[in-house]
Amino acid sequence: MNKPPHNPGVRDLIDGKRKGHCHQTPEDGRRGFRGWHERGYLPHFDAPGRTQFVTFRLADSFPASRRSEWAALLEIEDDRERQKKLEAYLDLGHGEAYLRRPDVAQLIENALLFFHAERYELRAWVVMPNHVHVLFKAGEVAMENIVESWKSYTANEANKLLKRQGRFWQPGYWDTYMRDAQHEAKAVQYVENNPVKAKLGREPKDWQWNSARFRDDYGRLVLPPRRAAFQAAAGANVKEA
Repeated sequence: MNKPPHNPGVRDLIDGKRKGHCHQTPEDGRRGFRGWHERGYLPHFDAPGRTQFVTFRLADSFPASRRSEWAALLEIEDDRERQKKLEAYLDLGHGEAYLRRPDVAQLIENALLFFHAERYELRAWVVMPNHVHVLFKAGEVAMENIVESWKSYTANEANKLLKRQGRFWQPGYWDTYMRDAQHEAKAVQYVENNPVKAKLGREPKDWQWNSARFRDDYGRLVLPPRRAAFQAAAGANVKEA
């Protein structure tokens, strides 16, 4: 991906947010929380108790052989519009799409569930053929540490299953903090309907690795016992953040 641009307007906005809203403590910084920050396009906010929507993808999900299809998307100046179009491209499932394999997809889901209710609270997720969406509320562990823990552990274990070596995930991730309950509700709908949008099923619950299948008749997410049910399937502890 292109290097984020120098954007004084966004940086002025971030400076104002840091001075007047949700002051970050030194302890938060030591734990890896970044508070208000930017990557050149949009403001990002990372703090304890904040609900985040993150996307991470396989290393080959934007294959060089199809660069003519996606290169122009990087030039879109509006970051929200660009991310929307890039995610639509991900839904086409290009690359090896290793996450189509049931054993690999289950590995990813187990890793997400492993520290639920301990390091974070899962709100929604879906494991797509070449990318993963997760909506979660951070606890005392910073978002970056949580996501990199998921990626590091699953990359090692997936490569073993696939009998391959090399980079599994694309470096980094996309993140958006939830502004309010309405914003979060829209994110849940987006995540759980992603397989339907990508024509992988008629209903969200048709796709096996989707939090939609854990929703009760009232739409509440009801998860099984946290660690015992997944420790054997994972085969090892998830890498400590």
